[in-house]
Amino acid sequence: MVTIEKLVFLEKQQTEEAAKTLTPEDISFLVNLLNEKDDKIRYAALLLLQSRSAGFGDVYPYWDVFLQKLNSDNSYQRSIGLMLIAENARWDTENRMEDTLDVFLEILNDEKPITVRQCIQALHRIIPYKKHLTEKIADALISIEITKNRPSMQKSILTDILSVLGAIRKQQPSGKIDANIFQALSADILDRKAKKEIEKMMAGQ
Repeated sequence: MVTIEKLVFLEKQQTEEAAKTLTPEDISFLVNLLNEKDDKIRYAALLLLQSRSAGFGDVYPYWDVFLQKLNSDNSYQRSIGLMLIAENARWDTENRMEDTLDVFLEILNDEKPITVRQCIQALHRIIPYKKHLTEKIADALISIEITKNRPSMQKSILTDILSVLGAIRKQQPSGKIDANIFQALSADILDRKAKKEIEKMMAGQ
Protein backbone atom coordinates (compact mmCIF):
# COMPACT_ATOMS: atom_id res chain seq x y z
CA MET A 1 0.00 0.00 0.00
CA VAL A 2 1.25 3.47 -0.88
CA THR A 3 1.62 5.94 1.98
CA ILE A 4 2.88 9.49 2.12
CA GLU A 5 5.87 8.27 4.13
CA LYS A 6 6.80 5.78 1.41
CA LEU A 7 6.37 8.41 -1.27
CA VAL A 8 8.69 10.86 0.47
CA PHE A 9 11.50 8.33 0.56
CA LEU A 10 10.86 6.77 -2.85
CA GLU A 11 13.88 7.24 -5.09
CA LYS A 12 13.19 8.27 -8.69
CA GLN A 13 14.87 5.14 -10.05
CA GLN A 14 12.50 2.99 -7.95
CA THR A 15 9.38 4.53 -9.46
CA GLU A 16 8.98 2.08 -12.34
CA GLU A 17 9.02 -0.98 -10.09
CA ALA A 18 6.76 0.64 -7.51
CA ALA A 19 4.26 1.58 -10.22
CA LYS A 20 3.85 -2.07 -11.24
CA THR A 21 2.47 -3.00 -7.81
CA LEU A 22 -0.14 -0.24 -7.46
CA THR A 23 -3.65 -1.26 -6.47
CA PRO A 24 -6.86 0.58 -7.46
CA GLU A 25 -6.88 2.08 -3.96
CA ASP A 26 -3.28 3.27 -4.40
CA ILE A 27 -4.15 4.94 -7.71
CA SER A 28 -7.10 6.77 -6.19
CA PHE A 29 -4.89 7.87 -3.29
CA LEU A 30 -2.20 9.15 -5.66
CA VAL A 31 -4.69 11.06 -7.81
CA ASN A 32 -5.88 12.86 -4.68
CA LEU A 33 -2.28 13.64 -3.75
CA LEU A 34 -1.87 15.57 -7.00
CA ASN A 35 -3.54 18.44 -5.12
CA GLU A 36 -0.94 18.37 -2.34
CA LYS A 37 0.83 21.65 -1.62
CA ASP A 38 4.02 19.81 -0.71
CA ASP A 39 6.05 19.74 -3.94
CA LYS A 40 7.88 16.53 -3.09
CA ILE A 41 4.70 14.57 -2.36
CA ARG A 42 2.84 15.94 -5.37
CA TYR A 43 5.75 15.27 -7.73
CA ALA A 44 6.27 11.73 -6.44
CA ALA A 45 2.56 11.01 -6.97
CA LEU A 46 2.78 12.37 -10.51
CA LEU A 47 5.82 10.25 -11.35
CA LEU A 48 4.14 7.09 -10.08
CA LEU A 49 0.97 7.78 -12.04
CA GLN A 50 2.95 8.56 -15.19
CA SER A 51 4.93 5.36 -14.84
CA ARG A 52 1.79 3.33 -14.17
CA SER A 53 0.09 4.87 -17.21
CA ALA A 54 2.97 3.81 -19.44
CA GLY A 55 2.16 0.15 -18.84
CA PHE A 56 -1.41 -0.09 -17.57
CA GLY A 57 -4.76 1.48 -18.42
CA ASP A 58 -6.16 1.83 -14.90
CA VAL A 59 -5.28 5.53 -14.54
CA TYR A 60 -7.30 6.37 -17.66
CA PRO A 61 -10.66 6.42 -15.79
CA TYR A 62 -9.45 9.61 -14.06
CA TRP A 63 -9.32 11.46 -17.40
CA ASP A 64 -11.97 13.97 -16.30
CA VAL A 65 -9.95 14.81 -13.19
CA PHE A 66 -6.93 15.56 -15.34
CA LEU A 67 -9.03 17.50 -17.83
CA GLN A 68 -10.30 19.81 -15.09
CA LYS A 69 -6.71 20.60 -14.18
CA LEU A 70 -6.12 22.10 -17.61
CA ASN A 71 -8.28 25.05 -16.56
CA SER A 72 -6.66 25.46 -13.15
CA ASP A 73 -5.32 28.85 -12.06
CA ASN A 74 -2.24 26.99 -10.83
CA SER A 75 0.37 26.32 -13.51
CA TYR A 76 1.60 23.19 -11.70
CA GLN A 77 -1.90 21.74 -11.89
CA ARG A 78 -2.15 22.60 -15.58
CA SER A 79 1.14 20.80 -16.18
CA ILE A 80 0.01 17.77 -14.21
CA GLY A 81 -3.21 17.60 -16.19
CA LEU A 82 -1.58 17.78 -19.60
CA MET A 83 1.15 15.28 -18.74
CA LEU A 84 -1.27 12.65 -17.43
CA ILE A 85 -3.72 13.14 -20.30
CA ALA A 86 -0.88 12.73 -22.79
CA GLU A 87 0.39 9.61 -21.01
CA ASN A 88 -3.08 8.05 -21.12
CA ALA A 89 -3.76 8.80 -24.79
CA ARG A 90 -2.63 5.24 -25.51
CA TRP A 91 -5.58 3.90 -23.47
CA ASP A 92 -8.16 6.28 -24.94
CA THR A 93 -10.54 3.71 -26.39
CA GLU A 94 -13.45 6.10 -25.77
CA ASN A 95 -11.87 8.75 -28.01
CA ARG A 96 -11.94 11.35 -25.26
CA MET A 97 -9.00 13.13 -26.82
CA GLU A 98 -11.17 14.43 -29.66
CA ASP A 99 -13.10 16.59 -27.20
CA THR A 100 -10.08 17.33 -25.02
CA LEU A 101 -7.62 18.45 -27.66
CA ASP A 102 -8.86 22.04 -28.05
CA VAL A 103 -8.49 22.70 -24.33
CA PHE A 104 -5.12 20.91 -24.33
CA LEU A 105 -3.80 23.01 -27.21
CA GLU A 106 -4.88 26.25 -25.53
CA ILE A 107 -1.97 25.72 -23.16
CA LEU A 108 0.36 26.40 -26.09
CA ASN A 109 -0.47 30.03 -25.32
CA ASP A 110 0.01 29.70 -21.57
CA GLU A 111 1.43 32.62 -19.62
CA LYS A 112 4.17 30.37 -18.24
CA PRO A 113 6.82 29.47 -20.85
CA ILE A 114 7.79 26.32 -18.95
CA THR A 115 4.15 25.17 -19.11
CA VAL A 116 4.12 25.88 -22.85
CA ARG A 117 7.22 23.70 -23.23
CA GLN A 118 5.69 20.90 -21.18
CA CYS A 119 2.58 21.05 -23.35
CA ILE A 120 4.59 20.81 -26.57
CA GLN A 121 6.74 17.98 -25.23
CA ALA A 122 3.64 16.10 -24.05
CA LEU A 123 2.35 16.03 -27.62
CA HIS A 124 5.04 13.44 -28.37
CA ARG A 125 3.02 11.06 -26.17
CA ILE A 126 -0.19 11.70 -28.08
CA ILE A 127 0.72 11.60 -31.76
CA PRO A 128 1.61 7.88 -32.01
CA TYR A 129 -1.89 6.95 -30.81
CA LYS A 130 -3.96 9.73 -32.38
CA LYS A 131 -2.72 9.93 -35.95
CA HIS A 132 -6.00 11.40 -37.16
CA LEU A 133 -5.37 14.42 -34.91
CA THR A 134 -1.81 15.14 -36.04
CA GLU A 135 -2.81 17.69 -38.68
CA LYS A 136 -4.70 19.70 -36.10
CA ILE A 137 -1.75 19.46 -33.71
CA ALA A 138 0.66 20.54 -36.44
CA ASP A 139 -1.50 23.54 -37.34
CA ALA A 140 -1.59 24.62 -33.69
CA LEU A 141 2.18 24.35 -33.37
CA ILE A 142 2.80 26.24 -36.60
CA SER A 143 0.52 29.07 -35.45
CA ILE A 144 2.50 29.72 -32.24
CA GLU A 145 4.07 33.17 -32.26
CA ILE A 146 7.51 32.41 -30.87
CA THR A 147 8.46 36.05 -30.45
CA LYS A 148 5.68 36.55 -27.89
CA ASN A 149 7.83 34.62 -25.45
CA ARG A 150 10.79 36.20 -23.75
CA PRO A 151 14.00 35.95 -25.81
CA SER A 152 15.69 33.53 -23.40
CA MET A 153 12.91 30.96 -24.00
CA GLN A 154 12.39 31.33 -27.74
CA LYS A 155 15.08 28.90 -28.86
CA SER A 156 13.91 26.17 -26.46
CA ILE A 157 10.27 26.55 -27.43
CA LEU A 158 11.05 26.56 -31.14
CA THR A 159 13.27 23.48 -30.77
CA ASP A 160 10.45 21.67 -28.96
CA ILE A 161 8.00 22.64 -31.70
CA LEU A 162 10.28 21.43 -34.48
CA SER A 163 10.87 18.15 -32.67
CA VAL A 164 7.13 17.41 -32.57
CA LEU A 165 6.63 18.58 -36.15
CA GLY A 166 9.46 16.27 -37.19
CA ALA A 167 7.76 13.33 -35.46
CA ILE A 168 4.47 14.14 -37.19
CA ARG A 169 6.30 14.49 -40.51
CA LYS A 170 7.63 10.93 -40.17
CA GLN A 171 4.09 9.62 -39.80
CA GLN A 172 2.48 11.88 -42.35
CA PRO A 173 4.63 13.91 -44.79
CA SER A 174 3.40 17.46 -45.13
CA GLY A 175 4.53 20.32 -47.33
CA LYS A 176 3.15 22.73 -44.73
CA ILE A 177 5.38 21.25 -42.04
CA ASP A 178 8.39 21.25 -44.35
CA ALA A 179 7.84 24.91 -45.17
CA ASN A 180 7.58 25.80 -41.50
CA ILE A 181 10.77 23.93 -40.65
CA PHE A 182 12.71 25.60 -43.47
CA GLN A 183 11.40 28.96 -42.32
CA ALA A 184 12.70 28.25 -38.81
CA LEU A 185 16.08 27.33 -40.24
CA SER A 186 16.32 30.65 -42.04
CA ALA A 187 15.42 32.68 -38.94
CA ASP A 188 17.84 33.90 -36.29
CA ILE A 189 16.26 32.19 -33.28
CA LEU A 190 18.19 28.92 -33.57
CA ASP A 191 21.96 28.73 -33.21
CA ARG A 192 24.18 26.81 -35.62
CA LYS A 193 24.19 23.62 -33.54
CA ALA A 194 20.39 23.53 -33.28
CA LYS A 195 20.03 24.14 -37.02
CA LYS A 196 22.34 21.23 -37.79
CA GLU A 197 20.21 18.94 -35.60
CA ILE A 198 17.06 20.03 -37.41
CA GLU A 199 18.74 19.50 -40.79
CA LYS A 200 19.65 15.94 -39.74
CA MET A 201 16.05 15.36 -38.73
CA MET A 202 14.86 16.63 -42.12
CA ALA A 203 17.28 14.28 -43.84
CA GLY A 204 15.89 11.36 -41.87
CA GLN A 205 19.10 10.66 -39.99
